[in-house]
Amino acid sequence: MSVRPEMDVSVRLATNEDAPGVAKVLIESRLAFLPFAPSAHPQHEVRQWVAEYLIPTGRVHIAEIGGQAVAAMALSEDDAQFWIDQLYVLPGYESRGIGTKLLQLAHTTLGRPIRLYTFQANTGARRFYERHGYRAIEFTDGQSNEEKCPDVLYQLEA
Repeated sequence: MSVRPEMDVSVRLATNEDAPGVAKVLIESRLAFLPFAPSAHPQHEVRQWVAEYLIPTGRVHIAEIGGQAVAAMALSEDDAQFWIDQLYVLPGYESRGIGTKLLQLAHTTLGRPIRLYTFQANTGARRFYERHGYRAIEFTDGQSNEEKCPDVLYQLEA
């Protein structure tokens, strides 16, 4: 009997040394899964943002397989509102329970309600969040996001 891929996944807080791996997850996932919403920033700016801003927040978790970052999640809190700001899985590692593992971590560490945005056209992510109890509470035309793509605000209640 072979070990299922998700069994070898470890999750931990990201460190400064993880910045290249986290940036790779964000960049490659967006290229593969969000072709309708190209990044508003060139790849070198994304790498710099991850290293200089995202990782230093101390709220980024990575999922690893064999020492390689295969998923990343960034959390935040703003005026007692809890957010999942980023949740990306590296292409080729989706549908293995890795995103679910990160989402469960968010559910155990954040208060309620938890909110997140995803693009309306990102049907895979929408199904994923809805399967985990999130409900759409607002649809926008996308004019307030950098990509100018229609998005949807999801919320998970208590």
